[in-house]
Parts: sequence; C-alpha cells; structure tokens
Amino acid sequence: MQNQIKPIEAYYIEDEPYYLPSHNEVNIFTEAYRNHLPVLLKGPTGCGKTRFMEYMAWHLKRPLLTVACHDDLTSGDLVGRYLIQGNETVWMDGPLARAVKAGGFCYLDEIVEARKDTTVVIHPLGDNRRILPMEKKGEVLTAAPEFMLILSFNPGYQSIMKDLKPSTRQRFVSLEFDYPEEAGETAIVSKESGVDEDTAKRLVRLGHMTRNLKEKGLDEGGSTRLLINAGKLIQSGISPHDACQAAITHTLSDDREMQQSMNEMISSLF
Repeated sequence: MQNQIKPIEAYYIEDEPYYLPSHNEVNIFTEAYRNHLPVLLKGPTGCGKTRFMEYMAWHLKRPLLTVACHDDLTSGDLVGRYLIQGNETVWMDGPLARAVKAGGFCYLDEIVEARKDTTVVIHPLGDNRRILPMEKKGEVLTAAPEFMLILSFNPGYQSIMKDLKPSTRQRFVSLEFDYPEEAGETAIVSKESGVDEDTAKRLVRLGHMTRNLKEKGLDEGGSTRLLINAGKLIQSGISPHDACQAAITHTLSDDREMQQSMNEMISSLF
C-alpha cells in the first residue's frame, strides 16, 4: 500500500490538467463540493471521467487520492489496518481515512468492481453524517469540511451482479459523461497527442465508426483515450495505419473478422 507512505502534499495537482467541459459539469461539481454532497460519475471507458477529476482537484485546490476498485479490494484497503513494523504493531490509515482527515477528494474509480461488503463502508460518508467508522480502532472519524467522496462507473458494463444498490446511488449527485461532440473531441485529440487538426479529425471519425459497432461485435467502440494513443504514435513517426491498428484495432478486438472490418475503416480514412 505505497499510497499511504506518501505525504498528503504529494496528492495535490500543481499544473492545470487539460479538460474541455462538455456541459455544466464543472459548475455542478463545484456546487456539490460547496454543499458537502458526494458525486457519482457515470460514463463509458476513456471518455474523460478521471481527467475531469484531476481538473476539479486542481481547480478547487484539494488533494486527490484515487483508488482503482477491484474484486479483492477490502474495507481495510480503504480505511486502514494494523501492520507489523519491526517489533511493533502500528496502524496505517487507508486512502479513504487520509482523505477524510485532510479534507481531500477520495475518488473510487469503477466502484462496481469492488465487493459489496466493501462499498458499505462509504455509506456513512455519503449522507449528512459524514463520518467514517474505524471498527478495528474503535474510533469514528468526522470528515473535514473540504472532504469529498466521488465514485465512478461504466453503465455499459452493468449487470445484476455488478450494479450499485439504490441505497448507495441515492446518496450521490450524478453526472453523466459521454464522448465529446466531434469538434470538441478533435480539439482534445489534437491537444493531447500533438497531431494536426486534419489528422485529429480523421481519428475522431474512426472513433465514431467503431462506436457504431457497439453491440454488433464490439463491447465498446474506440474511446477518446485510444484516439489520443493513436495520435501519439502518429506524432512519433509511426504510419497512421500502423498506429491505428496497434492502438485501436488490436486493442478493441481479438476477432479476425472484426479486426479486418476496422482495418478497412482505417484504410478509408488514411
């Protein structure tokens, strides 16, 4: 748990992250923060949820502690645990406890991947109590005024087994994200990868074409993140076809026929 040995100052974001607002998500998030309301970010993979969080942490000058949720994530990973150091048993705060104490943002990415018994620990922080019971220590932490809890998940991968309970959902203000409209996505791809506007436009068209294949052989189409990755390879001197094939085609599918279809799309654009 290396995150715990870093000083809280290390979690501040010094340089402004590049973020292009789509709607009024910045204002809503800001007012949720001022009103001590937790926020749920919903949207497809690679559409900018994490970048948005980095931007808001920078904008509001708060430390950002991010936790990538997974099946083995325990409440101890979030809250803290006793560890043996030398001949002593010492308590080490988890990222959630550290954010609660320091008035930071705790961002639980892909929350539906965490075990249900783990997510229950966030409930007292998600309502007007704003407390974190630390059962192993027999203590209850009251969140600092600046503390904010943020969750994210991808509704496209929802299932009966992986969904948020209503008791969890109804504690949050929800912001829905999607891939940016064409002009905005072109600007993002160009800025983040360094390619010229024309190349960025072609990459964005390719992204739209692959997204049309969702539920027709692809679980999800090419994200803005993948388009940026392709752009970076092109900017580094890789041919557009090879860059798109490596960053998009082979990333999205292992099916030969689907790969061939996407390669034909690439050839039509480059």
